Amino acid sequence: MNGNPLTYGSDILVRFSDTDAQGHLYFANYLVYADEVAGFYMEELGLGAMNPQTAPCFIFTVNINCDYLGECRAYETVAVRVGYTRLGRSSAELAFTLQEKHSGRPLARGSLTQVFTDKQTRKSIAIPARFRDAILARQPELGAGQPAQTS
Repeated sequence: MNGNPLTYGSDILVRFSDTDAQGHLYFANYLVYADEVAGFYMEELGLGAMNPQTAPCFIFTVNINCDYLGECRAYETVAVRVGYTRLGRSSAELAFTLQEKHSGRPLARGSLTQVFTDKQTRKSIAIPARFRDAILARQPELGAGQPAQTS
């Protein structure tokens, strides 16, 4: 582990339909790409969030921050990297970066805050133990010397 919390990545080819009238990636699609790759990461960790009927809980995104750093055009390949940077009791923060794959040119960076909720009551619950354990196995730095989080 090199200390980089962005431990998971996937590439996305920018479709023409993802661009706006100015010919570059529509601003909201940067967040869609980050969310999509975050979902892939959660699946790899075993949460099963992509199928709400079988997932152990719902995950609500309650905050998103994004710094737009560069322009991206149709048919470019975007390398998206994600990883958790904080684990609380019922919430977690996930960071992301987007770069043009071939040049490495930075496109965006940001974070999102997730709250884990009961599917019936939609009230916050503790992060499911098997999911927390899977995150910590992949990103052990999140558990090293960290006091228990309260949110």
